[in-house]
Amino acid sequence: MTAPAATAPPPPSNLRRIVAASLVGTTVEWYDFFLYGSAAALVFNKLFFPDSDPLVGTLLSFLTYAVGFAARPVGALVFGHYGDRLGRKKLLVLSLLMMGGATFAIGLLPTHATIGSAAPVLLTVLRLVQGFALGGEWGGAVLLVSEHGDSKRRGFWASWPQTGAPAGQLLATAVLSALTALMSESAFEAWGWRIPFLLSGVLVILGLWIRLSVDESPVFKAALAQAEQRKADAAPAEKMPLVAVLRHHWRDVLIAMGARMAENISYYVITAFILVYATTAAELSKQTALNAVLVASAVHFAVIPLWGALSDRIGRRPVYLVGAIGVALWMFPFFALIDSRSFGSLLLAVTVGLIFHGAMYAPQAAFFAEMFATRMRYSGASIGAQFSSVAAGAPAPLIATALLADFGSSTPISLYVIAAALITVLAIVCAKETRNRDLTDIEPETGRPAADSAALPTDARSV
Repeated sequence: MTAPAATAPPPPSNLRRIVAASLVGTTVEWYDFFLYGSAAALVFNKLFFPDSDPLVGTLLSFLTYAVGFAARPVGALVFGHYGDRLGRKKLLVLSLLMMGGATFAIGLLPTHATIGSAAPVLLTVLRLVQGFALGGEWGGAVLLVSEHGDSKRRGFWASWPQTGAPAGQLLATAVLSALTALMSESAFEAWGWRIPFLLSGVLVILGLWIRLSVDESPVFKAALAQAEQRKADAAPAEKMPLVAVLRHHWRDVLIAMGARMAENISYYVITAFILVYATTAAELSKQTALNAVLVASAVHFAVIPLWGALSDRIGRRPVYLVGAIGVALWMFPFFALIDSRSFGSLLLAVTVGLIFHGAMYAPQAAFFAEMFATRMRYSGASIGAQFSSVAAGAPAPLIATALLADFGSSTPISLYVIAAALITVLAIVCAKETRNRDLTDIEPETGRPAADSAALPTDARSV
């Protein structure tokens, strides 16, 4: 079957609205996700996991951090499957409602003092919903932008949803910091902690209003029309997206998982474990470390689109390699600067680390989207991204803390991140460059994007 002419890119105003829809939703979801972690450190241990209850204490140590990550691969599978069957937009609306609803419900939860052990159980269930929704959010958000834009600037536009992570972290930390500064400790513990969770409802309404105003991906609509035509022609039925991904794209899934190792591990070491290291080994205040992460996150937000634009000029792989190799080389100076015990050195350590992280995170959206064919793209990109988070991001702060406790030195932690960077470098070296790939162009038998699609005239491409 001969493909129709390639879909023209939307007008700039439409594309900016599509980017805004992905960015706002992603920011809200990361705000909700990070808010839970911040609140857990500030008040949840007292309100939901009192030391007097050993069972609840066990739940705290095992579930509060890891459960959100454990649910993300499940969300990736479910949202990926239905996102490839029903469309990106519908699933993005659902993920936003689930995440926002769970976060709003946390703000209404009775505490352990009111309903006993049922309180942390309900909190854990809502955390599972958060992780499940976040697992489905990322793939849909980056695909909605990637499949609307043209290939020449796809890296730049698709990198904007990636800025939702630092934006969400900034927003969550800023709201909590403002409340703790304006309220007494007793008032914050009594009811003030609920305010940022309830504010999520307002953010969700804003996100929904923007997301409902954009169109479904034209690339997906074209692929869906093609699938209907195949059905009308009595062609063999399409396989389930997950089955097709594992059959035709297993290599790409492994590459995506390997690519995320350094990106995910370094991010949580730089932004989460640093609060442990700076306050114990370097004997800095928690507020000092938090301020450094806040300022560095703002820089992180600014550089991500720049790295994305650079990937449009020189390719996804070179930019990604700069980030992976840079993080590996920076780890020893990173801890040495923190050990100097000054705010300036600490800020430099975190900022440079996040700049290198941005070089991996920025092209990742377009890079992963370009690896997979349209009718299995949501599944493939989500599975590759979220399954690796269980092995990489979830245990990273815990592993780093254990290494510090066992060896009393940052050297093993640096080697841990460097080992992850080596895995990522190997994955990127094994990957094919995807810049300028036409997302509408696939090989009929395998469902894989044609390797030489960028070199073909539009009317010669087959789908």
